[in-house]
Amino acid sequence: MGTPDFAVPTLLELVGQGHEIIACYTRAPAPAGRGMEMRRSPVHEQAEALGIPVFHPQTLKDEDEKTRFAGLQADAAVVVAYGMILPKAILDAPEHGCFNLHASLLPRWRGAAPINRAIMEGDEETGVMVMKMAKGLDTGPVAMAERLTITDTMTAQDVHDRLARLGADLMGRAMAALSRGSLQLTEQDEEGATYAAKINKAEAKIDWALPAFNVLRHIHGLSPFPGAWTEFSAGGKRERLKVLRAEPAEGSGEPGTLLDEHVIACSDGAIRLMEVQRAGKQPMDMAAFLNGAGLKPGDRMG
Repeated sequence: MGTPDFAVPTLLELVGQGHEIIACYTRAPAPAGRGMEMRRSPVHEQAEALGIPVFHPQTLKDEDEKTRFAGLQADAAVVVAYGMILPKAILDAPEHGCFNLHASLLPRWRGAAPINRAIMEGDEETGVMVMKMAKGLDTGPVAMAERLTITDTMTAQDVHDRLARLGADLMGRAMAALSRGSLQLTEQDEEGATYAAKINKAEAKIDWALPAFNVLRHIHGLSPFPGAWTEFSAGGKRERLKVLRAEPAEGSGEPGTLLDEHVIACSDGAIRLMEVQRAGKQPMDMAAFLNGAGLKPGDRMG
């Protein structure tokens, strides 16, 4: 049960290990792209290529859907970024229960955006955990975990890709242990639990008055989507600029001031912009942006 590309490596790992995947559940096709054509999810595409039956109900609360799911007589359900709430009847249907791959070190960052929040909060590490699902939000007992150090060069996409690979291996090991009857579960410690709220586009504006470390982590935690943004003046008008990648830099000055062609001052320190994106344009490196923007040291962003 999964939807985005984050879930595909786990599907492939389980198939590769020889588990019988009797069905895939995913979100229904939705309009996407400039032409707003109906697009199937990455899990849908991969499952169909593997010849696995695919279901994409709009809800699992319907009695017919509950009956159909129970009728599969699954030993276990593997859930990876499915994007739908599983009612108790669904959680209880598989013989051994439903097992979720969650992209944080629970109980820290339960909820919708654990990767983004871990980076934005300045966490030194994150990880993936296999959890047996319970009725609460990411509150079930944990079976296994893998840790990942978060460096100042890593964006949310970088962490996402690393955790997808780590998670696939972890879930493969968990399902192998489950099949042997040796999977052990440990209840979560409620102390230290935090909630990773869904990213709100209103929080994406860069505040150059923060220390450089916080600005850097804010940028990387929102890259590539929705993208942290600032504004600059070009040709007499204000234009929005997304900043997708940056690095720590030497320098100081009024927050938001361009100290040299690539470096911007924060309240404490500075950062060097590496990759940016103008409205309606493709991502580009900072040198390419400067060629067309006409900015010079002393100009302000914000």
